[in-house]
Amino acid sequence: MESLARLIPFVLRQRRTLILSVVLSVGAALFAVAQLSLVYPAMKLLLEGKTYDQHVRTELERANAAVEKESKRLAEIESTLQDPEWQKANSDEAKSELRRDQRKTREDLNKGQWDVVRFSWIDAHVLPFLPTDSFNFLAFLLAVLLVFTLFKETCSYFQEMCVGSVVQRVMQSLRQQLFRNTLKLDQQTLALETTPQLMSRFTFDLNQVAHGMVLLGGKIVVEPIKAALCIGFAFAANWRLTLLAFICAPIMAWLFGGLGKKLKKATQRQMESMSRLYRVLDETLTSFRVVQGFQNERLHRRRLAQEHRTYYDKAMRILRIDALVSPSVEFLAMCAVFIASLPGTYLVLRHKTSIWGIQLAAEPMTVSDLSLLYTCMAGVLDPGRKLSGVYSKLKKSATACARVFAWMDRDSLVKSTRPFTPIPRHSQAIEFDRVTFHYAQLDPNSLGRKALDDVSVRIPFGATVAVVGDNGCGKSTLVNLLPRFFDPHSGHVRIDDVDLKDADPSQLRAQIGVVTQETLLFDWSIAENIRYGKPDATDGEIQTAADKAHVTDFISQLPDGMLTQIGDKGHRLSGGQRQRVAMARAILRDPAILILDEATSAIDTQSEQLIHQTLLEFTRGRTTFIVTHAMTPSLLNIVTHVLVMDQGQVLSFGDHETVLKACPQYQRLFQAQTLKRAG
Repeated sequence: MESLARLIPFVLRQRRTLILSVVLSVGAALFAVAQLSLVYPAMKLLLEGKTYDQHVRTELERANAAVEKESKRLAEIESTLQDPEWQKANSDEAKSELRRDQRKTREDLNKGQWDVVRFSWIDAHVLPFLPTDSFNFLAFLLAVLLVFTLFKETCSYFQEMCVGSVVQRVMQSLRQQLFRNTLKLDQQTLALETTPQLMSRFTFDLNQVAHGMVLLGGKIVVEPIKAALCIGFAFAANWRLTLLAFICAPIMAWLFGGLGKKLKKATQRQMESMSRLYRVLDETLTSFRVVQGFQNERLHRRRLAQEHRTYYDKAMRILRIDALVSPSVEFLAMCAVFIASLPGTYLVLRHKTSIWGIQLAAEPMTVSDLSLLYTCMAGVLDPGRKLSGVYSKLKKSATACARVFAWMDRDSLVKSTRPFTPIPRHSQAIEFDRVTFHYAQLDPNSLGRKALDDVSVRIPFGATVAVVGDNGCGKSTLVNLLPRFFDPHSGHVRIDDVDLKDADPSQLRAQIGVVTQETLLFDWSIAENIRYGKPDATDGEIQTAADKAHVTDFISQLPDGMLTQIGDKGHRLSGGQRQRVAMARAILRDPAILILDEATSAIDTQSEQLIHQTLLEFTRGRTTFIVTHAMTPSLLNIVTHVLVMDQGQVLSFGDHETVLKACPQYQRLFQAQTLKRAG
């Protein structure tokens, strides 16, 4: 349960509500036990025909008689011990025996005196308010039972409200902390976990944690208090018989330990299965057009059904373990009640205080005494049964909590060392110095595919660089090193002679604008998506950026203009319109370094030309990287340098004419594009 213990700092933020919840839990437990305490006077009345005042006065007389008897006995013992002749006539063993008898008599006298004080107080302060008639007294007990029930249920209601408030607040804090830590990770670390796996942690796992916290704040507080109070009453009724019941405790502990280990493993597999199920749903819904277009609905139904079967098997294993816990614990608890009650029944029916020479009662027990003992043991059994059902749920909650905190503890592969080196606005050069990069693996001790291999190139400020090459040659990886989406395994990336590993990532990214091939927009208005590049921008600045990116060319066609909601990932806009909004967002940021990663590869020719017109003006006074496959005439009007890559290495760097003459790889790419346009 160590993972659940890590929730304590989150819970302590709600300490006032938590304390109130505990107080209400104690109140509910006290009233529940008070209900059980009414069994004794009721049994006295129904089985022995005694009202409570008769019982008290009988006990008071018995206590007074016992005090008188034990006082005389103690006086006789002390007189004998002080007699010199007796001291001379008896052995040391006889003297020790008499001293033991003296101690026991003194204990009995103290007990009798306490009973006199207790029953005298009840006689003076309680009995005057109790009915003397048998029926009226029983009706009074039932009325008190109703009052206790009302108070118990009231405490339980408000206690559950407090627990619910604490749980929701803790889940809110935990979800925010998990989200905050996720946003601090680098793209490689994030890519090692699929989106459905992460969603499973934010939804399914956190729901399991919340369920466990509700149990901890409810039954785990109330039921142990009820059990402890019932055990206390049972010990008061007969501590010897109660102690016999605890013979089953080691067996119960062994059972919980074994089942708990199995349950933890089964729960981990169930949660992994749920993540895979989420992945199938995410892939299907994200690629819905492809699924329908290729008529593969049946394939995806089969995949989902297969994952459901796997999840069912894992869930049934947990259910089998869970189903075994409750009856096993209840059987052991009944064994404990049996072990305590059967000898007690023998003592009552035989009017004895011992069995086989073993003393099990201080004095002969009555049916009422046995009823009280049995009621107290049953009072322990009920919380035990409820807690046995809670155990498996807590183990599942603990496993989910461990998964949540394991992700929360994940370190980013991009390490920032303080103090940071200040990095002013870029104005000199960008240098890649012997850069090598491997993609991360799930196994932290192994390296993945090498994406960059000893890359060295220096790019002057103000250059517009077209980064070209075949798929998988490392183009995107190279430019993604600039915003430190990940760091090289060896070598250095410098901006104006400042190593990026020494720079503050926030200060670095503040002067970089990125437009990707997959246009990432949010389900907000067009204006809000543009403002995303500069949250404090004025409406005038947003309008200017929209004009430069030719967003205003299609605004008039939309119902609400700049305030039009564009839907999930901007699906209400065309591909070219989305790219222009993304370009406006980057323009508003006014970056010193602009990165366009295949930004025009999936849009129409008109939109591409409009974006190139924007770039022709916007790239002045900043360094621009354009990752592309196609060198179109409009793009050649913009670029000042061409960087050719192949298999993670730089083949050539320079202006278009120089690279075209010197690099066969670029010649092949350029000629292929020329033939494509001609065709």
